Amino acid sequence: MSKQAPLVAGHPLLGSLPDLRDDTLGAYLRARRDHGDVVRFEAGPPGLRASLYAVFSADGVQQILGTEASNFRKENDVYTEIRESIGNGLLTSQDEEYIRQRRMIQPLFTRRRVDAYAGAVHDEATATAHRWTTASGNVVDVVPEMAEFALRSVTRILFGSDIESAVDVVRRNFPVIGESVLRRGVAPLRIPRTWPTPANRRTATAQRELYAICDRIIAERTAAGHDDSGDMISLLIGARDEDGSALDADSVRDQVLVFLLAGHETTATALAFGLHLLARHPDAQHAARAEVDAVLDGRPASAADLERLPYLTRVFKEAMRLYPSVAIMGRRSVADSEVCGFHIPGGSDVYVSPWVTQRHPDYWENPDAFDPDRFAPDLEAARPRYAWFPFGGGPRSCIGQYFAMLEGIIGLATFLQSYEFAAVDAEVPLELGMTMRAAGPARVRLTRRPSSGEAAA
Repeated sequence: MSKQAPLVAGHPLLGSLPDLRDDTLGAYLRARRDHGDVVRFEAGPPGLRASLYAVFSADGVQQILGTEASNFRKENDVYTEIRESIGNGLLTSQDEEYIRQRRMIQPLFTRRRVDAYAGAVHDEATATAHRWTTASGNVVDVVPEMAEFALRSVTRILFGSDIESAVDVVRRNFPVIGESVLRRGVAPLRIPRTWPTPANRRTATAQRELYAICDRIIAERTAAGHDDSGDMISLLIGARDEDGSALDADSVRDQVLVFLLAGHETTATALAFGLHLLARHPDAQHAARAEVDAVLDGRPASAADLERLPYLTRVFKEAMRLYPSVAIMGRRSVADSEVCGFHIPGGSDVYVSPWVTQRHPDYWENPDAFDPDRFAPDLEAARPRYAWFPFGGGPRSCIGQYFAMLEGIIGLATFLQSYEFAAVDAEVPLELGMTMRAAGPARVRLTRRPSSGEAAA
């Protein structure tokens, strides 16, 4: 017989709302430590109080994202807000519509197709490293720097020659959308979007600008007919289902907006913390650079090099373990279920958390320490599948997982070829929006390495 999940104590009037609002990640960590792998929060004032469940064990995560995914759907308030903001693309669509979209878009993310983007990623990384040669005091904040690098990389891949017109629009407006999604997604009461409040007006303006730049480029590509530009918008326009049907213009825009979100905010966080962690751990940085120098010998990194850089891959995976871009993932249960021996009623909001599970002491020794060797093949194989899940899992796993790894490893390799890094800031505060990101600077001091030509001279 299943048990009732333990209740996390909270404020007498507001329940756990203040803790979840003010320190969500800390509240989740404390809940697992004090109550175990399945807990229940009550949040909100009387009459508006909501129950939500959090599941932290790898087996429980596998049940929710994998084996029983059909019972845990993307129907909570946050996903509703994402749909209203950036459309019903792969991130939010469900059932037959999701299956259709995934089937049509999957060919765009084959390894062969993604490998073709390596040159664009390397070019943007090289441009970033060159820009650092003029950094004031030889110090850069890797948070905005990696955000810009990732944004330019994914925008170039999506929009091709239209990158410059699109980058500024995305840079200015995605943070406004993200703030709105979080604010409205967790609010006990949501006012209609049509009410002309300052926040609603800002969000509507940001949405109009994002939609307009996508719609213009989609219309231009469609009018041009078939071309061989290779940018992802052209590929999306040309994608066909089994019956020959295509995505309409709105659906293409929805996918583009999802790729912009997933392709720059999430990878930017992993890259920023990857660089900062290397700057804080000279031994790991030395090992990663030695591998890069031995494998590349001064030449540009390519897609073929990913398998030849196992230690750098471990570094990137460990950065995503400690600082997962999506720190909490939500679902809503359809029917009553039992998870790890605890009853979860149908209609409940259920959350899993890479932030917590990837620090779970049952799977990770000394879990708060940075140790890339955790991802040595034998140790990785011995852990449960869902002890590490920054890309989700099951039928809704991230379609762009391989692209994220390619972007991250080529980026890190290029930066390590050019510079040595020393941390200026020891700790970096965090904040949650649509993704988790740094709330303060993560500055590093740069020491430029000689190029092969300079070294020979």
